This record gives sequence, structure tokens and C-alpha cells, in this order.
Amino acid sequence: MTTDLTAPAPPRPDVAGIQRRTLRLLVCTQIIGGVGVAIGISVGALLAARVAGTALAGLAQSAGVVGAALLAVPVTRLMGARGRRPGLVAAYLVGAAGGALVVVATATRVVPLLFVGMLLFGGGTAANLQARYTAVDLAAPERRGRQLSLVVWATTIGSVAAPNFAALADDTTRGWGLPVLAGPFAFSAVAFVLAAVVLLILLRPDPLLTARRLAAAEDARPAGPAPAVTRRGGMVAAWRTVRGRPAARLGIAAVAVGHLVMVAVMSMTPVHLGEWHSDADVLRVVGIVLSLHIAGMYALSPVVGWLTDRLGRRPVILGGVALLLAACAVAGTAGHHTAPLSVGLALLGLGWSGTMVAGSTLLSESVPTADRPGVQGLSDLLMGLAGAGAAAVSGFVLRAVGYPTLTLLAAIAVVPLVALALRTPGAAGASGVAGVSGAGGHQEED
Repeated sequence: MTTDLTAPAPPRPDVAGIQRRTLRLLVCTQIIGGVGVAIGISVGALLAARVAGTALAGLAQSAGVVGAALLAVPVTRLMGARGRRPGLVAAYLVGAAGGALVVVATATRVVPLLFVGMLLFGGGTAANLQARYTAVDLAAPERRGRQLSLVVWATTIGSVAAPNFAALADDTTRGWGLPVLAGPFAFSAVAFVLAAVVLLILLRPDPLLTARRLAAAEDARPAGPAPAVTRRGGMVAAWRTVRGRPAARLGIAAVAVGHLVMVAVMSMTPVHLGEWHSDADVLRVVGIVLSLHIAGMYALSPVVGWLTDRLGRRPVILGGVALLLAACAVAGTAGHHTAPLSVGLALLGLGWSGTMVAGSTLLSESVPTADRPGVQGLSDLLMGLAGAGAAAVSGFVLRAVGYPTLTLLAAIAVVPLVALALRTPGAAGASGVAGVSGAGGHQEED
């Protein structure tokens, strides 16, 4: 796929139309991709516990998080060079390949192959996460939080229902000869391929490349070949961009810490429930608890986005932190009772939504358009590594000292984020930072 950056920019009035079409398409593919991610994640730890043992269940789950983190780097490089469309398509196809490998690993009980499959399965998560940034490329400054959150919300439709379909998928594919718990990953692979095909055909014009053309026109650059759309240095250059902008640092920290806490508690909740429920009941109970958790993550994200635009980025980040602390307290004291665990996991999802939506919005508007893909890739890399570390350690913590201590340690992890938010200037206003200019405009230095 090639992109002609010398093509004339669309007239300014068409930007709103392009943005509307882009948002509708992203909503559609987020539903499909959300099904793919959630139906696999809902049984990932259980499957890993059966194939590799309980102690390694967290490591297998973290492999998917690491995969999403590591894939963010090449995916955003591809986006920087050729636009959002090829990057999103490639990520979904890698996720589909990972889902297929997990099925093979479950059938053959080859543990290393299971880890490779989970690593590649993270491509679906990487695509879903990068889609939120695609929604911001052409968004007006005063609507960035809402439009980013709309794409995050779209995942609700598929993700909330998907864990409850895990048992159906498992029963269906068992008739095809697949082993127990492999079926959900087969369904995930199909969903990822479908999302990739839809984006490949319909995501035109590319929103990132359109935003760059608009930014070039506003800067009154001379006609002729477009300037380079990537900057050398990869993640190092992205970190240098972030380092000089306090608001961008807060955005990255909010996304990473919120994800760390969410993954640490969420990934071990199915294993914790499995210690108290029979094989016949555990998938049903896990489906209920995780559906409420995913609803907390996504269902109210438009409200979170509206608050982000209305109140400012920093207040919503701090509100998300408060919800994460409440979630850890409720889940950690719930024992094996499904009702309080469901409440705790729903609060956990709401806290994640606050840090994710407000942090992502703040980060995107705090850096110049040309630097966005690299910085966004750095954010998702750090977020994924933070979550992967939490998931890897959580299995050992659960086995050694139990679920309540795991939730306590997760709560302690938010303390540095609170300190950073309280001392970061320029992140409390409704627009996040000064110097926003148009759909994809540049930012002034903090």
C-alpha cells in the first residue's frame, strides 16, 4: 500500500465530513475487535492455568499485554510512514495469527507455543488501543475528549457480551474436535480478520495523513513534495518530545498507571474465582463479573469524555485514581462472593476509563501533529509493559499471599500518579494545554 502525500488537501469544510465517516467506521470495527479481544481474554488465564499451571497463568496473560506493547512500536512506525489504515490492518492480522496459534498450542499442550500465540494475540489489543488516537486526528479541540471516548465506548457493545459467549464458543468448537477453552480464541481470530478487511476497504481518506496536510497548509509550506512524515530516532525521539512537556508526561503516566492497576486485579480475578467455583460454574461466574468490569471500562466513556472536555484533563485523571482505589478496597474485601467482586470490578473499569480517556486526550494534544504517532506508540508501549509486569507478578502474588494483598499492592501503585498530577501545570483547563489550532494543529511548548 502506498500513500500519495502530494495530493491536494480536502477543502476545510470537508474535514467535518471526513471525521464523521471516520468515527462511524471506527465504531463499527471497535465492536468487532472488542468481541475478538474480550472473548479471548475472558478465558486466557484459565486456559493458561490448565496448560502451563497456576503460577504461569499470569505470565501467559502478560504475554498478550507485552505483545500489545511491543507491537505498538512497529504499528505506529507504519502509521507514521503510511497512515492509520495500514497500521490498524496489520495489527489486527497479527492478532488473528496469535489466536490461531493459541488454539494449536492448546490442542498440542506445547507451552512455548502458547506464549508465542498470546504474544501475537496482543495485536488485536494494539489495534483497538490505537483506534482511539485515530479518532483525535481530525477532531476539533473542544471535542477531542468526547470523540476519543466515543471510540472507546464502541468497544462496549462487543466486549460486554463477549465473555458470556465464551461458553457457547467453547461448546461449539468442541464439536469440531477442539480442546476445552480453545474455542474462544478461534472466534477471536475470525473477528480480527473481519475488522482488518473492513478497515482496509473503507478507511479512506486516511485521517492522520489528512491532518498532516491541513497542518502543512496552515504553516504555509511551499507546494511540491510533502515533508517527511516520520522523524528519526523512534522511541528515543518520542521520549525527548514528551520529556520537555509536563502535560504530555502526565498523560503518559495516567494511561500507564491506570492500566497497570486494572490488569493486575482483573487478570487474576478469574483465577481467584476458579478457586471457589466448580468447572461447571466458573465460566458463567467469570462471564458475569468480567461483563460488568468491561461495562465499567467502556459503557460510560462518553460521559468521561464529556467531563474531560468540560472539567479538564487533570480533574478527570484524579477522579479515575479515586475510583481505582475504591475498586481495590471493594474487590480485596469481597472474598469469594460474586456480588461485591462484580461491584469492585465495575469500579475498576470506571477508574481505568477516567485515566485512559483523559490521559490519552491530554497526551495527543500536548505534542505536534508530526510527532503524534511516535509519542502515542511510546505511550502504548509503556502502558503495555506496566500492565505486563503487573500481570506477570500478580500470579505469583496470588499464589503466595492471596487476592486481598494483590489488590492492596495495586492500590499503592497509584500514589506516584497522584503526586505527578498535583504538581503538573497546564493540565487542568478544559482544553488541556494552550496553543491548540484546528484539527491536528500544533501545540506551543509548555
